[in-house]
Amino acid sequence: HRARNALCSAGQSLTHRDGPGPARQNRALCVATMPRPKLIVFDLDYTLWPFWVDTHVDPPFRKERRGVVDKFGQPVSLYPDTVDTLRSLHEGGHTLAAASRTGEVAGANQLLSLFDLDQYLSFKEIYPGSKVTHFKRLQQCSGAQYSEMMFFDDEQRNITDVSRLGVHCVLVPRGLTRKIVNEELVKFSHRRPR
Repeated sequence: HRARNALCSAGQSLTHRDGPGPARQNRALCVATMPRPKLIVFDLDYTLWPFWVDTHVDPPFRKERRGVVDKFGQPVSLYPDTVDTLRSLHEGGHTLAAASRTGEVAGANQLLSLFDLDQYLSFKEIYPGSKVTHFKRLQQCSGAQYSEMMFFDDEQRNITDVSRLGVHCVLVPRGLTRKIVNEELVKFSHRRPR
């Protein structure tokens, strides 16, 4: 078991002499038994999208044929991996949340809705203030302990503050990518006790 879990955690494929069927079952078993976060939390600005919603774009937002635009008709976009990453995590059974310190609460919520990201998020803590407050509320609402959480943010100060709680924090200075999330899930599985 230990060797099989180590291979699975490292992202290596398993082979089996009896053909592809048992190998697939072994991979599924490994993924199912790997320790995983109970809650994965994402910042918004410069994490899911490449701007500050309170200064770089102008709410209200709307959806047009060419995509989401701000009140002046300027296109507003996500980082390329955002939708696929959130969808994949959600379909994989992960519970997801957003935590943002933005002062533009209505605009941030509007963008989450227009980009159809709300469907992946079980919890949202979007308001100015310390991210520590956001995480205290997330812990109360979700029931997940800090050590069972993972957090992605582009600002070092937020990473520093939240990591003091015991949360597995990941700095994403160039935004969220699927590669970073996959690497961190493996790291999380190695650090969590069984």
